[in-house]
Amino acid sequence: MTSPTTHPVLSKDRGTDNRPGVLLGVVLSAQFMALLDVFIVNVAAPTIRTELSASGAGLQLVVAGYTIAYAVLLITGARLGDLLGHRRMYLGGLALFTAASLACGLAAGTGQLIAFRLIQGAGSALMIPQVLSLIQRNFTGENRVRALSAYSAVLATGAAAGQVVGGILVSADLFGTGWRPVFLVNVPIGLALLVLGARTLPRDTRTGPERGRVLDLPGLSLLAAAVSLLTVPLVLGQEQDWPQWSWLSLGGSLVFLAVFGAYESGLARRGGAPLIAPRVLRIPGMGRAVLRITVAMGVNAGFLFTLTLHLQGGLGQSALRAGLTFGPAAVVFGVVGLTWRRWPARLQRALIPGGFLLTAAAAVALGLSLGDGGAGGWALYPALCGMGAGISLAFSPALTGALATVRPEDAADASGLLSTVTQLGQLVGVATFGTLFLGRLAGQGARASADALWATMIALAAAAVVGALAGPARRAR
Repeated sequence: MTSPTTHPVLSKDRGTDNRPGVLLGVVLSAQFMALLDVFIVNVAAPTIRTELSASGAGLQLVVAGYTIAYAVLLITGARLGDLLGHRRMYLGGLALFTAASLACGLAAGTGQLIAFRLIQGAGSALMIPQVLSLIQRNFTGENRVRALSAYSAVLATGAAAGQVVGGILVSADLFGTGWRPVFLVNVPIGLALLVLGARTLPRDTRTGPERGRVLDLPGLSLLAAAVSLLTVPLVLGQEQDWPQWSWLSLGGSLVFLAVFGAYESGLARRGGAPLIAPRVLRIPGMGRAVLRITVAMGVNAGFLFTLTLHLQGGLGQSALRAGLTFGPAAVVFGVVGLTWRRWPARLQRALIPGGFLLTAAAAVALGLSLGDGGAGGWALYPALCGMGAGISLAFSPALTGALATVRPEDAADASGLLSTVTQLGQLVGVATFGTLFLGRLAGQGARASADALWATMIALAAAAVVGALAGPARRAR
């Protein structure tokens, strides 16, 4: 049952705008912009390489530097929001992200662009965990469910929109600036959100157990090492044909993760303030939700990445046309994410496993429609819509259910955990399914690419079936 309180709880300070729709619009706009930046640079990468004479490794770091810094610092950003205030960290992270975007757009060389991309990722890591925390703390009951559904919709539309917007901006070559507008577009949006955020976000108040807590620096160091050792080979290993260092790094990440878990548990027993409170991991259904979110985001990222490679590399489509192909999936994902709570109650228990099974069927249909090396014809679009609907049903109720019973004082821990899981799921999806696609690519041309895509779609379907079997069906709360 949901809370009987159905009105959002917002700040009553005279200096802030207390309209819930405005607050939600501001924080989700920042989420959309940060997510857009993960994907928009992929489309601009060939132009960046040509204009800056970037090496292969340099180009990889331009694309991946943002993601690495973002993933490594997400949980730290969540904890800093809890300690220093969610409003303060949101605005500070947004300011850093906007300034770094301007610097990226003006970068004179590859080294500068890599450095500014790392700073841009750090800004996102400070800003994005505050989005879920602000939703958790300022919305209750059905209003929280609707806000979380909107949050889920933004995650998918941002991924597809990044490829579309990137294609438009690079193709337009505004004023002869080539790739630079993919970064500079963030500047006016960021400045507008800073002004609106200062007027909208509730004032930070720290009371009770939050007051006097300190940052768990040993835990932070252990977690940063674990995530770094996991993230770097996932991002760079594929392009370098998985050298020995990448496997050693992945193994090292497991060691550091185990040490981190042991340290955090011991710190909690001693009455300290761990980076992630163990009680958050013990919330009923949290473990199952983490697995389902990881699988859903991995399948989503693998689908986007490999289909993009096939459309542009195998079929020779432009970046803009390839990006627009994902439009149906993004639109359906958003619509389903915003409406699933209104569906009949008898369907609620089956939404998550049903979503995964629909995703599996759509992946097979997508492989069949493109299997002859052609553009897919009319059959492509029902398959794309099925992917959008299936992944949305697998992800949105899982996220909502995971956060339904989180207490306000645990909002930062849960936000950092689920944001990191979402990001790592995408990295694992790109690395796993991207490697499979490229490994099966036996030659040049549409037919060879179609054969590789078929094998990848079967693997995506198998992963979706695993998600459907991950725990018994349970009604999203």
